[in-house]
Amino acid sequence: MVKSSFPIDWVRQQFPALNTGDNFTFFDNGAGAQVPQVVLEAVEQHLVRHNVQRGGRYGKSQAVDAALQSARESVAVFLNARDPCEVAFGMNATSFIRLVSLAIADILGKRKEIILTDLDHEANIATWLALQSRGAEIRWWRVRADGTLHTSDLQPLLNDQTRLVSCAVASNALGSIVDVKGVARMAHSAGAEVFLDAVHYAPHGVIDVQDWDCDYLVCSGYKIFAPHMGFLWGKRKLLERLPTFREDFIPDEVPGKIEVGTYVYENVAGMDAALRYLQELGRRVLPGSADGSPRAGLVNSMEAIRSYEKILVGELLCRFAEIDNLTVYGIKDCGRLDQRVPTVCFNVNGIPAAAVAQGCSDNAIGVRDGNMYSPRLLRRMGISPETGAVRASLAHYNTVEEIYRFIDVTQAIAGHARQRAIGS
Repeated sequence: MVKSSFPIDWVRQQFPALNTGDNFTFFDNGAGAQVPQVVLEAVEQHLVRHNVQRGGRYGKSQAVDAALQSARESVAVFLNARDPCEVAFGMNATSFIRLVSLAIADILGKRKEIILTDLDHEANIATWLALQSRGAEIRWWRVRADGTLHTSDLQPLLNDQTRLVSCAVASNALGSIVDVKGVARMAHSAGAEVFLDAVHYAPHGVIDVQDWDCDYLVCSGYKIFAPHMGFLWGKRKLLERLPTFREDFIPDEVPGKIEVGTYVYENVAGMDAALRYLQELGRRVLPGSADGSPRAGLVNSMEAIRSYEKILVGELLCRFAEIDNLTVYGIKDCGRLDQRVPTVCFNVNGIPAAAVAQGCSDNAIGVRDGNMYSPRLLRRMGISPETGAVRASLAHYNTVEEIYRFIDVTQAIAGHARQRAIGS
C-alpha cells in the first residue's frame, strides 16, 4: 500500500457526493469535479438571502455586488493576477474563447497568423479556425508521437506575422503538460501574444499568470470544485484594447465590458467558496506556513494536490503496464510524472472503448469514452475518433484503494478480451 501524508480522509469528508453510501468512484473528473459542502452552502445562501440583480441601492442587491467582488478578488489570488479587474465571470471557458477570438479578429492588422495545436480541446481550435473567414491564417504546432508539444517545434512557426499562439496548459485527453512559460517567452520575442486554456490543468497545479507571462487565460469553475461557470483573465491593457459587444449604457471598462448580460451569480459565489476550501486544505497540509496569506494557502494546497496526485497516477500507470493487452497513450513513464496531470487515456485491445466504459459503469466506476472533444489529437495518436478511447481523469479526492478497484475491473475486462482472442 502506498503511503502519503496528504489528509485524504479530511478531504473526502468535505465532499457530500463521496459520502452517500453508493460506493461510486468518480474517475471522470475531467468532465467536471464534485463540490465540497462549503460550496453547496454558499450557493444556497445566495439563493435564499440575496437572489436579486446586482447594481441596486438596497442591501440585498449590494450584497450581490460584494459577493461578486469577493469572488473576483479570490480568483485573482488563485491566478496571481495583478488586478482583480483583470478577471471576468461568465458561463464557461468556451464562450470566453469565442469572445476573445472575435475581438482579436477585429484588430488583426498586419499580423494575421494564429498558431494552434492539435493537442487541444476542440473548443480552443474551432473558435480560432472560424477567424479564417475574417482574414486570419492558421499555422499548426503539431504534437509529437509521445503525446507532448515540444517548444523546439514552435520556434520555426513564429515570425513577424504571428498575432497569437493559443494552446492548452494541459491536454484534457492525455494529461500532457505544456511548457507555457517557454511558449510565452518565445511568442513575445516574436511580438505575438499568448492565449492559454487552463481548464484541464487548473485542478491539478499552481497557476501563476505573472510567472507564466501569458496574455489571456480561460478556466471553468466546475473543473475546480465549483458549480458550472467560467472565467477569463487577461492583462488589463490588452482587455481594455479589445473591442467587445456591450450595450450603450455599459462603460467601455473592464471587467464590465466583458461580462455581457446576467450570468449565474450563485455559481460565482460557489467559486469563491471552492477557493476558500482550497485555502483551508493548504493550511492543513502546512500548518502555520501560510501566515494568513490567501495566496500562500492556495499555493500550499495546489502543491500538495500535485504531489498526492503523482502518487495516484504513478500507481495507475505502473499497474496498467502489467496488463499485456492494454495500450496507454501519451506519457506513461513513471519517471516523467512532472510532465503530466493524473489523466490517463487508454484502450483495451479487442474491446471497444464504449464497452470498457460500460464495464466500469456496471461496477460503479465512472470513466469517459469517446473522442474527448479532441478528435485531431486522437487521430494524431492513431486512434479513430469514431471509436475513441477510454479516459480515467483523477482528482485529489480519489484514493489508492479506488485505483486498485479500477485496476481489478480493467484487468477482468482485458482478461475477457484475451479469452475471446484465444477462442477465436
